[in-house]
Amino acid sequence: MSKQISRRTVLRGAGAVLALPLLEAMSPNIGWALSKKAGGLGELPQRTAFFYVPNGMHMPDWTPSSTGSQFSLPATLKPLESFKSRMNVLSGLTLDGARAHGDGPGDHARSVAAFLTGAHPKKTDGAGIHNGPSVDQVLANHVGRGTKLASLEIGMEGSAPAGRCDSGYSCVYTSNISWRTATTPVAKEINPGALFDRLFGTRDEQATKIASEKRRKYRQSILDFVRHDAKKMHHALGTDDRRKLDEYLFAVRDVEKRIAGVEKLDRVETEVPDYPRPEGVPRDYAEHMKLLYDVMVLAFQTDSTRVMSFMFANAGSNRSYRTIGVKSGHHHLSHHGNNKEKQAQISKINEYHMQLFAYFLERLQATQEGQGSLLDQCTILYGSGIADGNRHAHDTLPIMTIGDNGGHFRTGRHIRFEKETPLTNLYLTMLQNAGTPVKSIGDSNAILKELGEA
Repeated sequence: MSKQISRRTVLRGAGAVLALPLLEAMSPNIGWALSKKAGGLGELPQRTAFFYVPNGMHMPDWTPSSTGSQFSLPATLKPLESFKSRMNVLSGLTLDGARAHGDGPGDHARSVAAFLTGAHPKKTDGAGIHNGPSVDQVLANHVGRGTKLASLEIGMEGSAPAGRCDSGYSCVYTSNISWRTATTPVAKEINPGALFDRLFGTRDEQATKIASEKRRKYRQSILDFVRHDAKKMHHALGTDDRRKLDEYLFAVRDVEKRIAGVEKLDRVETEVPDYPRPEGVPRDYAEHMKLLYDVMVLAFQTDSTRVMSFMFANAGSNRSYRTIGVKSGHHHLSHHGNNKEKQAQISKINEYHMQLFAYFLERLQATQEGQGSLLDQCTILYGSGIADGNRHAHDTLPIMTIGDNGGHFRTGRHIRFEKETPLTNLYLTMLQNAGTPVKSIGDSNAILKELGEA
């Protein structure tokens, strides 16, 4: 039988701290069912993630034809068929902060800056940046105090510190959805190796850097650094917890080996990538994303953070997707002028993004926590600040949630809200469900009661 251990027990080594998944031995009573919702000591924590896709959607292939629970998933959402009972497709929500309001062009920059803030960003490409605090950071301030990292900001393309990017708007607006304050964006991490080191490093950044460099030089694993603690822990656990620990350590090592493979290739590969990236970032878009997803799952599994944001690309991204037969740039195609061929290509990109997103959900679903899965304790929002990219429309946005928001959302539905319902009403609902003292965010004016109605 296991002896009781703290939920914050970690495996330590030189420059390394390996947080652990939830084990039965961490409960007040060994063998506890671990089936409670978040909110109290010893209960399962709720996690929240926000996903942003650029350039809008081909809305006919996103929007279900009927509302309520008896709806069919259209082409773009088809990859999530197995998660249909867990999702809510939310039509009719509006991001008013992304509209011009007299500022002229710049919808892509505004759609990113306003997506999680609901604010109307000040048009500038130099000093005087001003936006608003984002929902993920407000939530992190409330639920992130007891975790190693209050939040994680992640993406496929780097955050820009300055520069002119969209019709007089700073690149800061186009590349950041997370804002700690109205004047402080939170840059995202795109390098899986750096994200891994951040997750499993110590608070001593220099020691973590030295340990990381040593692992790479001598082809060591982070598990080599914590081997002594891991062996002691293994002997102290019961049979089920030993199996769970072994599965977790295998997952950590698998991600680590894939990251090491990428870095090894980078040292010998001379081909110029099709977008700027630091060493250690895979050239293959899908592998890059899956590596980031796998580290994100580890971050949630170990309760290292409870809040994350993710950007598929920066605003107005003109990336091509040749691996799925799309040679033209994404942004170029989004201005389709009702050309059927271009619309079909946009739909193809939208579905590809959804297939990759499904991988993240599948990994959460496959990770056991308590008597259920890690996905059971997650609320995930997916969407864009633009609907139809050709019109730069900011109403009737493509927005979807996965998860019941700690038991507050009734799922498995397509809900159509009244025209001009603020997207920020969804954020306000989520924040109040999490117990934050927030009474408004951005242009919110009410909670969405329909999400909890029977």
